[in-house]
Amino acid sequence: MMKNIKISSLQMAMLMYPTIMATAILSIPSTTANYARQDMWLSPILASIIGFITMFVIYKLHKLFPDKTIIQMNELIIGKFLGKVLSFIFLLYFILTTGQIIRDYGEFIVSSFLFKTPLVVIISSMVLLSAFTVHAGLEVISRVCQLIFPIFVIPFILLIVLLSPEFELGNILPILERGMISPIKGAIPTSGWFGEIIIIIFLLPYLTDKEKAYKYGMMTVFWVMITLVILNLTVLFVLGTTTSTKVYPLMNVSRYISYADFFENLDAITMAVWILGAFIKITVFYYAVVLSTTQLLNLSDYRSIVWPIGILLVEFSFWSIPNMMALSHESSVYFPFYAFIIQTLIPMLLLLIAFIRKKSKPVKG
Repeated sequence: MMKNIKISSLQMAMLMYPTIMATAILSIPSTTANYARQDMWLSPILASIIGFITMFVIYKLHKLFPDKTIIQMNELIIGKFLGKVLSFIFLLYFILTTGQIIRDYGEFIVSSFLFKTPLVVIISSMVLLSAFTVHAGLEVISRVCQLIFPIFVIPFILLIVLLSPEFELGNILPILERGMISPIKGAIPTSGWFGEIIIIIFLLPYLTDKEKAYKYGMMTVFWVMITLVILNLTVLFVLGTTTSTKVYPLMNVSRYISYADFFENLDAITMAVWILGAFIKITVFYYAVVLSTTQLLNLSDYRSIVWPIGILLVEFSFWSIPNMMALSHESSVYFPFYAFIIQTLIPMLLLLIAFIRKKSKPVKG
């Protein structure tokens, strides 16, 4: 059944861009400002190196095993037993990360708008919507994303244009006052988001135009980097050094927009756009969890486990994160390091082993 699924490289890129950006647009400005201050705009440029490396590695793995995801590659590269163990580690990582994304979404909605709504209601409703989409399949997910993509991107562009009268360009000075160490520190937590490009490895086997996959994958990383640089500059020009004190800086700057006492209070629009992005991100990660479980357990159909995994993801969004403080600490301190290990380092080691084995003996994919 999975072999009949087909999407284009452009659809893949349109899936991955909001998947990476959805949580990044809210969290990264304050995170990078906390380390890099007025040099926060440099951090996404440095962090994008991890994204480009990860994309290169997973594409090379895909070329060696064109019809396999990373769950299926593991057993072919390092053997059945170790491959199963490593696949379980990947699956556990995707479950924990998806739970964290879902919790991040729920906490944002409750703390910013729906103050009296129980968190479990916010989270469960989104997971239910994502479950229906995942159950429909990858082609439906990609088509839904095609519809949402312009709604996600265009308001962001308008937001920057409308904020331009509020810009204080001097907030960027002095550049590199404390050298390159500060932007590098800001790039460390940011790199975790760029490493999420690894999700592409679950999409590559189902492309109709695989010859364009590498180009569109690299373009996705590039445009994520450009967007985050522009976002950080926008927030910096409006909020200045106070950016690091804000939990959601983009929401704060959107409240600065006011034209003729009529065109204002655009933070609701920002929230609506972010919810669309969060829906795409949760759905794509949800799909990766379902597909990983299906392939790890050698199931014939992934649809039978969509609903049980949805319940599991809701539970993990609470079990793994006791409160908002723990969520913030997890995102800025621990996430970059274990994300680098799972998303970049382990695929690099897998590629090295596969390359060595291919030199000594052809690896059958």
